[in-house]
Amino acid sequence: MKSNCKAPKVGLSGGLSIGYQSRLATTNGEIELGSGTHYLLARNGRGKTTLLRTLAGVIKPLGGGFDCEGRCQLLSEDLAFDRELPAKVIFKSLLDKKAFVEAMDLADRLELDTKKPYGKLSTGNKRKVALLVAEFSVKEGRSDILLLDEPFTGLDAFAREIFQELWEKRKDGVLRLVSCHPDFDSMEMESSVLISEGKIYHLQGDSAPKQWGDLKTQLN
Repeated sequence: MKSNCKAPKVGLSGGLSIGYQSRLATTNGEIELGSGTHYLLARNGRGKTTLLRTLAGVIKPLGGGFDCEGRCQLLSEDLAFDRELPAKVIFKSLLDKKAFVEAMDLADRLELDTKKPYGKLSTGNKRKVALLVAEFSVKEGRSDILLLDEPFTGLDAFAREIFQELWEKRKDGVLRLVSCHPDFDSMEMESSVLISEGKIYHLQGDSAPKQWGDLKTQLN
């Protein structure tokens, strides 16, 4: 997928503070993210969802600022669709014709029953529906930012690998910030945003750890 538009960017100012009534975390210097996949990592309750909701404009920062250049979508962990609608109808209602065909093709690869009512799908299959809607809402020639909160919940390794392959193929013009809890130490992460001990910082480049087994030791 190629894009002729300006590349998407997410910029966090130094001193950006996130939280609700009290501060959860503050950036440790300025952070700038560009096209591609960036993993958001932290222990439970440290602010992953809060940061994504802040960037989406759902809640206001407690201090500092940020800038999102591109069309921003938040895929929250609790997103749900009408229980009676099958995935095929959901896709047809929310996607254009080309994207609908592509979503149905990938749903077949993912072994998703697109005729079964959404309410009768397993947790993992419900997550596949939401991910497919988000991914195929991306449009060529437009800058898109996808804020994905725990997108791998309920997915097996086979499905996760398919989505990660898709992200690699569709990275031009798309910025993905993905919060997750990796379940194997060798999972590769070229760019990571970590929240630890109340600080938000970015690890990228040749000297930065690339595998979850190394990154998780830095989280507190």
